[in-house]
This record gives sequence, C-alpha cells and structure tokens, in this order.
Amino acid sequence: MIENWNKELVIQRLLAITLLAILLILCFKVVQFFIVPALWAGILAYVTFPIYTFFHTKVRLSHGFSAFLMTFGISLMIGVPLIVGVFYLQQEVVSFVGMAIRNIQAGYLDLPTQIKDLPVVGQIITNLLGEINKNPEATLETVRGWVQSHLYYGKVAFDAVLKNLAKLGMALMTLFFFYRDGQVLIKQIRQAMRNIIGDRIDGYIDSVGATTQAVVYGIGLTALAQAILAGVGYAFAGVPNPILLTLLTFVIALIPFGTPFAWGGVAVWLLTQGHTAEGIGLAVWGTLVISWVDNLIRPIVISGATKIPFIIIFIGVLGGLTAFGFVGLFIGPVVLAIGLAVWREWISQHKNEIFAPKNESDCADERLILDTTKSNNQQ
Repeated sequence: MIENWNKELVIQRLLAITLLAILLILCFKVVQFFIVPALWAGILAYVTFPIYTFFHTKVRLSHGFSAFLMTFGISLMIGVPLIVGVFYLQQEVVSFVGMAIRNIQAGYLDLPTQIKDLPVVGQIITNLLGEINKNPEATLETVRGWVQSHLYYGKVAFDAVLKNLAKLGMALMTLFFFYRDGQVLIKQIRQAMRNIIGDRIDGYIDSVGATTQAVVYGIGLTALAQAILAGVGYAFAGVPNPILLTLLTFVIALIPFGTPFAWGGVAVWLLTQGHTAEGIGLAVWGTLVISWVDNLIRPIVISGATKIPFIIIFIGVLGGLTAFGFVGLFIGPVVLAIGLAVWREWISQHKNEIFAPKNESDCADERLILDTTKSNNQQ
C-alpha cells in the first residue's frame, strides 16, 4: 500500500515537473522577441529611476504621469539624434550617388593618388578606373543590372530596420511600465529568488544593481565625452557633416577602445584628400586627448564604484558584445560581477577553514609522519 502511494507521488511530481517545463518553454517562445527590448528597458529604467523618484516624491506627480514624463524624455533623447542621423545619412547617400553618376557619365571617375599608388592593388584600381571611364554607358548599365539582381538584399535590410524599430518601440513601451510598477516588480523578484536561494540573494542583487549602474554610467559618459571631443576635432578640421560623424563616433565609442577607428578613419580620409595638416592635427588630437578619456573615465567610474578589477569589466563588455549583441555591453559585465560575488562569498565562507589553527590531534599526526619519514631515511 505504501509502495503504491509512493509510486503515485513520484508520478505526480514527474508530471508536474514535465508540465512546468513545457509551460516555461512555451512562455519563452512567446516572449523571445521581447527579451532584448525588455533588457534595454530595464537598464534604462534602473539607471534613471532616481529622476523618476524626484518627479514622484518631490514634485508630487502621480506614478503614471511621472512614468509618462520619463518615457517621453527618453524617447526624445533617443529619437531626435536618430532622426537627425538618418536625415544626414540620407542626404550624404543621395549626394554621393548623384556625384558618382555624374562623374561616370562624364568619364571622369577618379580616386586620390595615394590610393592608386598603393602596392599590389594600386595598379588594379587604376586599370579598373580606366575601363570605367572608357565606356561610361556600359558601366552604368552594368551597375543598374547589378542593383536589380540584388534587390533582395535591400528587402532584407529594410526588414531588419523595421524589426529593430519595432524592438525600439517595444522597449519604450515597456519602459513606461518599469517606471510605474518597477518597485513592486523588484520586490517580487527579490522574494522569489530569496525563496530559491535564501537571504544571500540580497547581496547578489545589490552587486547586479551597482555593476549595472557603474557600467552604464562609465560606458555612457565615456562615449559622450569622446564623441564631443571628436566632434570638436571634426569641426576644426573642416570635415563634412561633423554632426553625423559625431553621432557615429558616439555609437562606436560605446565599445571599449573603439573610438580610434572613428577619428582614425576620418584622419586617414583627410590625408587621402590632400588635407595633410588637418589629418595630422586630428590624429594628434585623437591620440593625446580623445583616447585618454577612455583610459581615465571608464576605469575610474566602473572599477572605482564596483570594486571589480577593470580587466574583468573589459572582458565582460567584449564577451557580452559577441555573445548577446549590443545589449551584451551591459549584460556581460553584470554576469561576471555575479560570478565574482559568488567567488568572493565562497572564499569568505571557507577562509576560516583554510587558515584555522590546527588542533592537537592534527599536530600529533603530522609529528608521527615526520618521525616515521626521518627514521626511514636514516635506515
């Protein structure tokens, strides 16, 4: 009788676990598209929550209206630079395509001498330019045929843009609810994790919060400072569309040590266009001023606030970027911070065992082993 009851209990538990696993898989399939937007919304809500608290407690606005103001402000901060960047990029593409078509039709498509003098590929580029300028109409016809045969890639790019815009809209919508109901949600998550792991989860959550805030501020402030300094350099160097280049530099600067590829590429372009003084000046400005911001602000803000070695943050940023995409810039360091917190807790718990003084029996055993070894050696 008891054995049958135990078997039924085991079957019921297995069935419950199976149904729970199926439910979790189905839930993951449903929310899979919204995971990344929710992560972005969570990061933005956490680092800007003090501003929301100011509106709600100091200005005494309602939860909903405070959340609306914050969401609207974040939308403007993201949307305005995005619209400006797209506008300038569209203008540049139209201008470049028009100029290229006019030069091909006139039989005067050319590149700077520095490019044509490059070893190995320089002669190939020169011969190709000669063929293009020799028969402009045939070249234009070939270009039209190539574009028509590759329209599929344009559709793929358009679909990718729409998908990312949908994710952005979903992130902003989720951001509103994170502001309004974030405190209740955090309490529920903390209690759920405490039921599973215990009270130690409070230390892990605090570590996650401190690391997230430090990484966002460190990466964001560093990228903003580098972009502003690079924009000043672009303006003094007379580079076309410095605003667009500044926005692109900000995006590239979010990646550690990625800024030299931005201002370095512009400096090389200036040199190829014959603007030697401007190119060298921008290179010197980037090396002595812009790059030092990365070496100064990021380690101070991140490592100083989290007490985590900067090399771990650096590995977390790059590893998270390769594993999770752009949002991995912030997820990677948080994951490694949790691992480091677990490691430090484990070391702290076993420190007394490692460095504890030996009792009399342990000392007696060690003396017996030493005496036996000495006797054997004498024999």
